[in-house]
Amino acid sequence: SPLRRGPAPAGRGGGGRVGFEGEDLLAKRPGEMRKYRGSRISMVLQDPMTSLNPTLSIGEQVAEVVRLHQKLRSRGLREKVVDALYRLKIPAAEMRLRDYPHQLSGGMRQRVTSAIAMSCQPHLLIADEPTTSLDVTIQAQYLELLREVQQKSGVSIIFVTHDFGIVAATADIVAVMYAGKIVEMATTVEVFDSPQHPYTEALMRCLPRSGSVDHRLTDIAGQPPDLSSLPPGCAFTPRCSRAMERCQQAYPPQVEVSAGHWASCWLRCGEP
Repeated sequence: SPLRRGPAPAGRGGGGRVGFEGEDLLAKRPGEMRKYRGSRISMVLQDPMTSLNPTLSIGEQVAEVVRLHQKLRSRGLREKVVDALYRLKIPAAEMRLRDYPHQLSGGMRQRVTSAIAMSCQPHLLIADEPTTSLDVTIQAQYLELLREVQQKSGVSIIFVTHDFGIVAATADIVAVMYAGKIVEMATTVEVFDSPQHPYTEALMRCLPRSGSVDHRLTDIAGQPPDLSSLPPGCAFTPRCSRAMERCQQAYPPQVEVSAGHWASCWLRCGEP
């Protein structure tokens, strides 16, 4: 994660580089990373009831981030907190400052977590399945709100989701991941119209088709791999109907199938 919030030693980096605005976040010391978290990079989690502190008021929780990163106090702090709530369209924000998480609806709690994340105008927002605990109607409202916030603030959003409907409605570029690795990346239109990895193709076959009364949903055979003992080749091989011998022997390189459309699959590498 760019925020490097995994507990050590269980959560540790496996090498590589996490680039952000020309900086390698993996090379930063813990004290340096604190300047990034909440200020330049923020995160919204999928369950607001567990990410919000039930013993602190909404105002206190939003103010904590602003106080830490912008050193505001008293009236200036209160104005900043109220403004953060209003930007996420939380009605009667001044009155909500004294409320506690259990007094709000699920959709309103998720707006509060987003207000906390956006309170210091970060450059990057990581939204980790933030619509999971919301019903369909509230999901649509929240997604529209995120789009509006993004357009007004210019913040970049990494949206993590299993819902292809949300992907189609919100994403500009899609990275499809399997077993912890990106197996395909392209614009949303390209991924939906011309998937180039067998896993992406299998995911598309699992989607219901509008207007089709006799279409049967398919599933992907087999089980996901054990991440603690991944095979040397492509991890999707045991579940892939088009697997070849070399798929078991080595992981395929990343190939640019067309302009800006990348896939890691031996089928796209031509003959050995």
